[in-house]
Amino acid sequence: MNEKLRREVEHWISEDPDVKTRAQLTSWLTEENESELNSCFSGFLEFGTAGLRGPLGPGPSRMNRAVVSKTAAGLVTFMKRHNLASIVIGRDARYGSEDFTRDTAEIMSGAGFKVYVLPRPLPTPVLAFAVRKLKCDVGVMVTASHNPPQDNGYKVYLGGTVTGIKYEGSQIISPTDKEISKDIANSAPLPEIPRKTNWNVLDESILNDYVSATSLLAKNPNSLSIVYTAMHGVGLETITKVFSNSKFSPLVLVKEQAEPDPDFPTVNFPNPEEPGAIDLALKYAKDAEADLVIANDPDADRCAGAIVENGTWRMLRGDEVGALLGEYIARSGVTNGVFANSIVSSSILSKIAMRYGISFTETLTGFKYLSKVENLRFGYEEALGYCVSPDYVNDKDGISAALVLAQLASDLKGQGKTIADFLTEIWERYGFHGTRQISIRTPNLEAINSIMNLMREAMPKQIANRNVNSFDDLARPKDSLPPTDGVRFYLEGPVRVIVRPSGTEPKVKCYLEVVSSHANEANRILDEVEVAMKKLMVR
Repeated sequence: MNEKLRREVEHWISEDPDVKTRAQLTSWLTEENESELNSCFSGFLEFGTAGLRGPLGPGPSRMNRAVVSKTAAGLVTFMKRHNLASIVIGRDARYGSEDFTRDTAEIMSGAGFKVYVLPRPLPTPVLAFAVRKLKCDVGVMVTASHNPPQDNGYKVYLGGTVTGIKYEGSQIISPTDKEISKDIANSAPLPEIPRKTNWNVLDESILNDYVSATSLLAKNPNSLSIVYTAMHGVGLETITKVFSNSKFSPLVLVKEQAEPDPDFPTVNFPNPEEPGAIDLALKYAKDAEADLVIANDPDADRCAGAIVENGTWRMLRGDEVGALLGEYIARSGVTNGVFANSIVSSSILSKIAMRYGISFTETLTGFKYLSKVENLRFGYEEALGYCVSPDYVNDKDGISAALVLAQLASDLKGQGKTIADFLTEIWERYGFHGTRQISIRTPNLEAINSIMNLMREAMPKQIANRNVNSFDDLARPKDSLPPTDGVRFYLEGPVRVIVRPSGTEPKVKCYLEVVSSHANEANRILDEVEVAMKKLMVR
């Protein structure tokens, strides 16, 4: 067995605070299982703008108590350097979340900070709300959001202005992530990191305050029948309190998915976007003859909707919900503020903003960028992320978005209309904006780099028999956007195509948009371009 690897593993075992991961590494060491050990010791789990996210397991390349403890210690160094002295910590119900929360609280307490912990597993928006409500300098949410069951993660929020960036309760961006990453790498050996247990477990008032603030978004509830799924996550308690406080009828719950379950037994991936994920909810909706289906992802920062259209239930695309909420909010009489979406989202929000005289801006992909938009009034990204109440939650919030969507449905029902009718109005006014996402899962980083290099260096002149009219390498953008790993090009049609690596999963994403006066025409073009792009990306 490689002696360097053996010494590294033995040293890690000597510091690992978790008896289970120590035992696993010891077993592999005894068996001289270099394959597993090399996989777990392929470098420290990368800390980026999404914090940490990865599969549970032993060693520096996995999510475990040792990695989280080292990360917390690095965050302590960062906080002291910038005179940050308070932190609130939240968690979801995944495997490891409670342990990771306790380790973080102990290390933050040991550093002498004021430490608050949410009373139990609660949605990410409640943590983001708590950062601002408690005027904390830092927030940590232990969650892997919509990732598969074997994963967990660690999101970092900042409460004020740090290194010249106005965070105001939003997730970190570069270069803050790089600074924290260096601090993690230089952290003291784990046995030397001080730990204490004098943190404050928050009482129910923090959840009640979130519920009260969010409930204000509903002005005129009607008797709607709404089917809701929590996708085995932590959204149920909070959303039921919000809807009850807003005087909506009780939600019809998808019982099989209502309670937290870290195994996510009824879905392949606990993400409403994934095929089949909301099939159970749609069955409930048919049986209940419901008006609307609402789905949250496991940490409830994303919101999906489904409606009846021409007698058939279907899930709304993220861009459709963005258009619905944008048009609804614009019609409510917005007199100031900015509308914003990510570059991979539909162009329709810019047209809505223009019609109503509202300022508009575009950001890089990721809600952490949308939340930095000055004077944001409404922001969204196509991956089911919506910010409808930025004064309270400066992040995507699947619960407040669900409430506004329900209020829209309620208003329309009072007029004898449906969400499908409202969508038709939008398409007639702005043109049909067809969007579609292609995801190519990859085994490793090299495969991702190979696809991106192909996009940059071997782009054909035609795709789906349509000329490539323009090409923009987003690593060297032609507009005012900061550099990012991705490409954007336009085909005759007009057809917009954006290709970028996922920031949270091992896959490459391709985003298509076609604008046409007819939905059938747009969908036909999308079909053709999708087939061509799949062939191009996997060749």
